[in-house]
Amino acid sequence: MRDNFSSFGIMKHYHYIFAGLGLAALMTAYKMAVSGRFAGKDILLIDPNEKNANDRTWCFWEQGNGNWDSIMFRNWKTALFKNADFSRELDFGGYQYKMVRGADFYRFVLAELGKHPNITFAREKVVRFEDTGTQVLIKTEADSYTCDKLFNSIYNPGLPASQNKYPVLQQHFIGWHVKTTTPVFNADVPTFMDFSIPQQGNTRFMYVLPFSAIEAIVEYTLFSKDLLPAEEYEAAITAYLKNLGTTEYEILDKERGSIPMTSYKFWKQNTKNILHIGSAGGWTKASTGYTFRNSDKLSGRLVQFLQQGSNFSAFYKPSKFWLYDLLLLDILARTNEKGGPIFSAMFRKGEAAPIFKFLDDETSLAEDLGVIWRCPKGLFVKTLLRRLF
Repeated sequence: MRDNFSSFGIMKHYHYIFAGLGLAALMTAYKMAVSGRFAGKDILLIDPNEKNANDRTWCFWEQGNGNWDSIMFRNWKTALFKNADFSRELDFGGYQYKMVRGADFYRFVLAELGKHPNITFAREKVVRFEDTGTQVLIKTEADSYTCDKLFNSIYNPGLPASQNKYPVLQQHFIGWHVKTTTPVFNADVPTFMDFSIPQQGNTRFMYVLPFSAIEAIVEYTLFSKDLLPAEEYEAAITAYLKNLGTTEYEILDKERGSIPMTSYKFWKQNTKNILHIGSAGGWTKASTGYTFRNSDKLSGRLVQFLQQGSNFSAFYKPSKFWLYDLLLLDILARTNEKGGPIFSAMFRKGEAAPIFKFLDDETSLAEDLGVIWRCPKGLFVKTLLRRLF
């Protein structure tokens, strides 16, 4: 294996290399740069794409001011939850639902990274890497490099797919950015989850991010194992818009995604000198598919860790929330249609703030029990017992 690396001749060495420039990689590199603690370290970021397209939208809930408010595209102080039986505006209790567009995030982060001469980019595709114990060897389609530490954010779906101990679902969706000819949206109230649509044996909901009375992102989302043909998502969006009262609209843009939802222990793949981050490291919130807030917290924690420790295998430790996520995924894997009733039970009454705090992995045990008590308890107890025995 080493011969394949050495065949490229002399390899340039870096202190840190990022393989893939996903959200977590860019957040980490940005925080390393602005910290001022890594100015004497050579850092290479490798990705085949320029990262200049508006290819995704991130949303997250947060209290008060946050790290990314300067590029926040929209924020809302309440949201609608709906199913076939009830509809209610959620009491956010001080939280805001914030939206950041991909293009704005890339522009902001890359502008900052461009100010630091110790940070360079290689528009290449990484094909392999190896921890030798003293350094890491990285091979791209065009070159080879060495580094002291590697951050890998290239997701390998074969890892969770190769086992059956932990379920593997997807949050998969297609969203249309539409502009209607007549007012149909409430610009102040996004639709967080609308389970009133046909479930067809799955966990399916509509998600609406309104920008004005005539403009919004309307997204058809599933938490399930298998993806659908594109026309099925789009037929559902068409039907939903018709139900809102509009058949005349312009589709300004489309977005499609599939986010892994699994409690597979990605951190077991970490070595002394290789750290898997982002979805590749299990940074995606397994029970919801939300990524932005988790990546913000973990990237900050990682930058602190780099100033104190050197063994990457010691960075990530699972918490009680890993088990909570696993139980929900176990339920959805066995009975995928239970998602709607579970989320409906959580949001039917009371404030949404404790649930947001719980889903952000920030609650105490007493607060955990307050949220868990809202859920179908028998279903979770049965699932826990199945896990244990």
